[in-house]
Amino acid sequence: MARNKYDIDETLDEKYSSSNLKRALVYVKPYTFKMILAFVLSSCASVLSLIGPSLLQKAMDVAIPNKDMAMLTKLACITLGTVIISTLFGAVRGIIMSKVGQSLVYDIRRDVFNHLQELPFSYYDSRPHGKILVRVVQYVNAVSDMLSNGIINIIIELLNVIFIAVFMFQMDARLALIILAGLPVLLTIMFIIKPLQRKVRLIHNNKSSNLTAYTCENIDGVRVSQLFDRQKVNIGIYDKLSALTKKAWLNSIYVMGTVWFSTENISQWVVSFVYVAGIMWFTPSVEVGVLIAMATYASRFWQPITALANLYNNFLNTVSYLERIFQTIDEPVDICDAENAYKLEDMQGNVEFKNVSFEYEKGIRVLNDVSFTVKKGESIALVGPTGAGKSTIVNLISRFYNVTEGNVYIDGNDINEVTINSLRSQMGIMLQDSFIFSGTIADNIRYGRLDATQAEIEAACKAVHADDFIKEMECGYETVVNERGGRLSQGQKQLIAFARTMLSDPAILILDEATSSIDAKTERLLQQGIETLLKGRTSFIIAHRLSTIKSCDKIMFIDGGRIVECGNHDELMALRGRYYDLCTAQTNEE
Repeated sequence: MARNKYDIDETLDEKYSSSNLKRALVYVKPYTFKMILAFVLSSCASVLSLIGPSLLQKAMDVAIPNKDMAMLTKLACITLGTVIISTLFGAVRGIIMSKVGQSLVYDIRRDVFNHLQELPFSYYDSRPHGKILVRVVQYVNAVSDMLSNGIINIIIELLNVIFIAVFMFQMDARLALIILAGLPVLLTIMFIIKPLQRKVRLIHNNKSSNLTAYTCENIDGVRVSQLFDRQKVNIGIYDKLSALTKKAWLNSIYVMGTVWFSTENISQWVVSFVYVAGIMWFTPSVEVGVLIAMATYASRFWQPITALANLYNNFLNTVSYLERIFQTIDEPVDICDAENAYKLEDMQGNVEFKNVSFEYEKGIRVLNDVSFTVKKGESIALVGPTGAGKSTIVNLISRFYNVTEGNVYIDGNDINEVTINSLRSQMGIMLQDSFIFSGTIADNIRYGRLDATQAEIEAACKAVHADDFIKEMECGYETVVNERGGRLSQGQKQLIAFARTMLSDPAILILDEATSSIDAKTERLLQQGIETLLKGRTSFIIAHRLSTIKSCDKIMFIDGGRIVECGNHDELMALRGRYYDLCTAQTNEE
């Protein structure tokens, strides 16, 4: 079902467009005043720094030949003052833009993360989680710097070029034209290699994303890797992905370096021509001070050009990152409230499936024309072979996926027409994978009901027989557990997850293999808590241990995406069909 995995490159469905950059400027708008202030400070610092060569020219051509120490001292003091003020302005500008940059990181990352919270299960089913993570962290960091400092630096460097050009033409127009002669050559080179620059950056992004995806997957599965002694194989895969990332990075550096290489060479040739022209062609009309000052301006002129070339490279990188970020933000939220959705008040628990069909991938049916009715307070068991569609049914009740055909009703309301929050807030869902978050045990149990008191938490844990082992831990309910509950056994994690579900006091309870990792003794004790919890609630129970479902009001045997048998335990045993075969086989095994 996955669209890609760690060794498959992602693709962008659109060609390069400046619209992504325009869209990114929306994030810059709230910080316009601060950026203008930083721009003014940078401009003042740049102008002050340009006075230096002019002061040097006066010192060389006037003060030193005339042995005017007073003038020389005055010029030196002015030069020192411009350096101090320019440095101070630059420092203040740096502080302002650091704050703006971090604010941009916060804003963009918040929007990406908020959107990720709304995306359906199908989005996460279709790609490695590491490829999502790299967009939220690495790409956002890179983009924020370009949107803050990058924009101002581009403007400043462009102004520097203009200011320096004005100073040069005022001093000697002939030499100024020689200095400007290298620009058409550089622009031609940049225009030629631009398509290649975007291509190599996208390739590097893909390889870096693949490496991050495999790293995340390997960390999550480290126990399995060590269990099967896969370390050497994993290292080999990692080395291969890392080598591809390295190669892609170097290729991008070679291409990006073409601009810097061209700029540096052109600037050196221009400075050389200034000396040649001043000495061989324009002598004696060019004084020594003017020649030295123009050579200095030539170097100063090509410094912002070099900076702009580097910023241009970073700009292309930023565009490639923006494409990935906005691709994530633009991912459609298929599971969302309808335009006129209303709140489902006081859920009773009557459930109806009416001609429901579903497919994860187009053309591959998982459920086929399923219809059934469940009344308030009934307990329904779903049994059948693996992959038959049992978990899909409970996922559709919770609207984790939209049905492909048909309708699902709760208390006569089509679940597509009610708000998702009002639907899920009145359900208790215990999935097969008991995920434990980093934090205290109490925080994990309180996860779905933040206003729960300590007494309510302990009552829920006692009901599912989790209280005993929790109190034996070093800090009891305040014991800190790692992500995914690394310090807990699988059975303990399921008991904590069960207490979390019980605490929510749901109208509809869904238990998907809720007792699969609990030993038989604990399960018998837990069963008492389950029976108490089920009273007055509609419940759907998926379990392979038939001892947990024999007392259910209705048992549905699912196979091939259809309900092939339905009834209570005694009725299905008397039928001597698929359920009878399952019970007989399990009894013989026991």
